[in-house]
Amino acid sequence: MKLENQGLNTICTHVGEVPDEQFKGAISPIYLSSSYQFMDVDVKRYPRYFNTPNQEYLAKKIAALEHTETAMIFGSGMAAISHMFLAFLKSGDHIVVQNTLYGGTSNFIREEFPKLNIEFTFTNGYKVEDFEAAIQPNTKLIHIETPSNPLLTITDIKAIANLGKQKNIVTSIDNTFASPVNQNPIDFGIDLVMHSATKYFGGHSDICAGAVAGSKDHLDKIWNVSKNYGGSLSDFTVWMLERSMKTMGLRVKAQTKNANKLAKWLDKQTFVKQVYYPGLKSHPEHKLAKSQMKGFGAMLSFELIDNINSDQFMKQLQLIKASMSLAGIESTMLSPTQTSHSLLTPEQRLEIGISDGLIRFSLGIEEAKDLKADIKQAVEATIK
Repeated sequence: MKLENQGLNTICTHVGEVPDEQFKGAISPIYLSSSYQFMDVDVKRYPRYFNTPNQEYLAKKIAALEHTETAMIFGSGMAAISHMFLAFLKSGDHIVVQNTLYGGTSNFIREEFPKLNIEFTFTNGYKVEDFEAAIQPNTKLIHIETPSNPLLTITDIKAIANLGKQKNIVTSIDNTFASPVNQNPIDFGIDLVMHSATKYFGGHSDICAGAVAGSKDHLDKIWNVSKNYGGSLSDFTVWMLERSMKTMGLRVKAQTKNANKLAKWLDKQTFVKQVYYPGLKSHPEHKLAKSQMKGFGAMLSFELIDNINSDQFMKQLQLIKASMSLAGIESTMLSPTQTSHSLLTPEQRLEIGISDGLIRFSLGIEEAKDLKADIKQAVEATIK
């Protein structure tokens, strides 16, 4: 009997396990072979073709979590998104991109697309009207990021998906900040969902990977590009990722709970100017976020008051780490101007509301009271 409608943690634990037919091991074996026999077999396996046993089975887990037909795993989030873009854009085509999004994506578009004669427009905002106004006759792709990095803006997923269908334009989303635990964009009509799997899929700050999920037709187009560019993930790292994803539901729910607590607490502190978190009722898109997210996510950003230097504040932290990346089980903070958005010019950062004093906060699984205590002591050690 086939078990249907399995819950999140069941999918995380069991879907995508490579069967150990010979020894009946409880966990997936690793197929480290880079060469497979091809005579008298239906599938010609090769790591660069994204079809080793470990690659294929992990793709099934990701597809199940994102409610899609299939998925592909890449060597990084940037490999995933760049291959996705290149599969649907050619010389002379145009893409509409949300103005508030990960700096690496923005930089890739600004630096690489002119070399390929691909036109692009960054929207003036994140409302559906902003996207519609940017569409041109040669627009082939609309790309959004919600919640966005690092300002946690919320874009109406269903409205963007409907716009794409009306105009016969493919739509894609970076779902990294939410993760499948908190948001499933396919359910609202989006065509392609990508992730930096380094983040919540990995969750332990020891893996670099990316993923794209969608229909078989769309993923076939991406595969046709990706097999030529490379960018697949090694089977050992695929195995590590599959292992890590078994606890993703538990991790992300605990992290999201912490984010809710810390956002509400920070919002009441006199040393904070503003908190950016869609779970706060004061967030301008709180109701929209509530309608399309199952949880508000484990990321938030905040700005300190002027007489607290953000760099000095982060240096005083004892428990929370001032470090790159996000979504590990340990809480981290960083300055987007020095890291994720450092490749943008100061003018480009100000255009999208990223100030030098902005701090991005990735919540881990520590006790909320300990995180609050660490922030308080760092403020007291820094305030002038």
